Amino acid sequence: MSIDQHTEINESKLMDFVFRAVGEVGATLNAALVVMGDKLGLYRAMGQAGPLTPAELAQRSGTAERYVREWLNAQAAGGFVSYDPETGRYVLPPEQAVALTDPGSPAYLPGFFQLALGSVLDSPQIMEAARTGAGFGWHEHGTDVLDGCERFFRPGYNANLISGWLPALDGVVGKLERGALVADVGCGHGSSTILMAQAFPHSIFVGTDYHEGSIQTARQRASEASVGGRVRFETAAASAYEGGGYDLVTMFDCLHDMGDPLGAARHVHASLKPDGTWMIVEPYAEDRIEGNLNPVGRAYYAFSTLLCTPASLSQDVGLALGAQAGEARIRDVVSAAGFTRFRRAAETPFNLVYEARP
Repeated sequence: MSIDQHTEINESKLMDFVFRAVGEVGATLNAALVVMGDKLGLYRAMGQAGPLTPAELAQRSGTAERYVREWLNAQAAGGFVSYDPETGRYVLPPEQAVALTDPGSPAYLPGFFQLALGSVLDSPQIMEAARTGAGFGWHEHGTDVLDGCERFFRPGYNANLISGWLPALDGVVGKLERGALVADVGCGHGSSTILMAQAFPHSIFVGTDYHEGSIQTARQRASEASVGGRVRFETAAASAYEGGGYDLVTMFDCLHDMGDPLGAARHVHASLKPDGTWMIVEPYAEDRIEGNLNPVGRAYYAFSTLLCTPASLSQDVGLALGAQAGEARIRDVVSAAGFTRFRRAAETPFNLVYEARP
C-alpha cells in the first residue's frame, strides 16, 4: 500500500514517530537483556557492591568482561544502571536494585520481563494461528512463559492476598482460620495455593490446573514448603475438578484464559456450599477500550494477543474474553452461571478482585 500523492505528510510528526519507534525497538531488545542480567546474576552482583567496572562485575558474576561491557552500556542508555564517565564505573541505583533483585518486593520485575520475552519468542506460532483463527494453549508455550508468569504474579499475591484481598471478602478469613475447604482453580505452579495454606493452617486446599507439568511443579513446591499434608494438587479442567462442599473457590488471573468461562463458573456454583464464596482475581481493566489505553492496558492487551486469547481459542467454546475483559463482562459470566451476588471487593493498579456468592 502506498500513500496517496495528495496526502500531506507532517515531517515533524513523521520523525517524532520514527524516533519513538527507535525507543520501542530498544525496549524490545532490553527485555532480553533484563532476562540475561537476571539469569546470569548481573543485577544481584551489582546489588550492594557500589560502583563497578565491567571487569569487576564480570569477576563477581563469573561472566565474560566483553559481554558485560556491552550489557552495562545498554543498561545505562536505558536508565537501568547509572554510569560515571570520570571513573568508568557503573552502579545499580537502590530503587532499581529493589525492582530487579528482591523477590520479596511487590515491585519485583524480572518475571514480568521473562514472561514478555517468552511471549515474543513464541510469537511466530501465534502469527500462524492468527491467519486461521486457531488457538495456542498455555501448555504449548516455552518455559520462559510458564516460569515468568509465576514469577510475575507471585510478588503481587505475596503483597496483597493475605493482607488485603481475602479480608475484603465477607466472612471468609474467619472460615479459613477455623478450618475451611478451598479449591484453587487454575493454580499453575501453586504459588497462591501454598501461600494460603501457610497462612491458614487449619484449612485444606485443593489446587487444580489442566497442565500436568504445572501440577508436578506445584506438588514439589508444596513439599518444599512443608504444607503437603494439607494441600493436594490435581490435574483437571476448570469445569471438571472433583469434589464439592467448598467454602471458598479461587481463580487467580485465569478465568479470561478459559475457553468456556461460563461452564467453569457453573461448575464453581455447583461445587460451593450454599454460603460459599468464589473469589475471582483478574487483570485490572476498565469496561471501555478507551479506559485501557494506558501503559498497564497496553501491556495487558499485548499479553492478551500473544497468550490469553490464543489459550482460550485452543479450548472448547473459545469465548476469548481477553485479558482486558473488564468488570461488566465478568459480571455477565458470573450472573449467567447462577450467582446472585457479585461485587468488586478490592483492586490494585494491576488486578481487580471480585466476590461472587450463590
